[in-house]
Amino acid sequence: MGASMLRNTATGYGLVSIAFHWAMVALILSLFALGLYMTGLPQTDPGTFALYQLHKSLGFTILALVAVRLLWRLSSPAPQLPSGMAMWERAGAHASHFVLYLLMFAIPLSGWLMVSASPWGIPTVLYGVLPVPHLPVPSLLGAKPAAEATMKSVHEILAWSVIVLATFHAAAAIKHHLVTRDDTLRRMISTRPARKETSRA
Repeated sequence: MGASMLRNTATGYGLVSIAFHWAMVALILSLFALGLYMTGLPQTDPGTFALYQLHKSLGFTILALVAVRLLWRLSSPAPQLPSGMAMWERAGAHASHFVLYLLMFAIPLSGWLMVSASPWGIPTVLYGVLPVPHLPVPSLLGAKPAAEATMKSVHEILAWSVIVLATFHAAAAIKHHLVTRDDTLRRMISTRPARKETSRA
C-alpha cells in the first residue's frame, strides 16, 4: 500500500481520513442510540451502571479520535471542493465541517463536566481499566446538583445538534451524488477519485 493511498490529495481522501470519518460516524450513532436507551432504564440496575460506563468510554474515545483527526488534517489537508460548487455551497460545507468538529469536542467535554458535577461522585473508568479524574466544575455553574442539571441539558442539546447537522451533511452528500453527480460522496468511500484527474476549484 503506497503512501499516496494513505494521504489526502488535491482531488480525494486517503484511507486514513476515510477510516477516521466512518469510525466517527459509527461512534456518534452508537453513542446517541446508547444514550437514549440507557436514560430510560432504572438507575439502580447494575446493568445500567455498566452502560453508563460504556457510554463514557466511547465518549472519551471520540474526544481522542477527533484530536488525532485534527492533527492528521493539518499534516494531510482535505482535498479541494468540486469546481462546480456554488459559493454558498462552499461556505456551507466549510461552516458545517467547522461546527461538526466543534460539537465532537464539546459533547464529550460537556458529558465529562456533567459527571464531574454530580454529587454522587461516581468514578469514570475507561473500558474498566483506566480511571479518569473529574474536572474542576466552574463556579459559575453553581452548586453541584444545579451544575449537573445544567450540564445535562447542555449535553443533550449538543447531542441532538450533532445528529441534526450530520443528517443535513449526509443529505448534502447524497444530493451531490444523485443530482449534481460529482465525486463528493464517492471520494469518502474510495480512494479511487484521488488517483483520477479532475478539474480543480
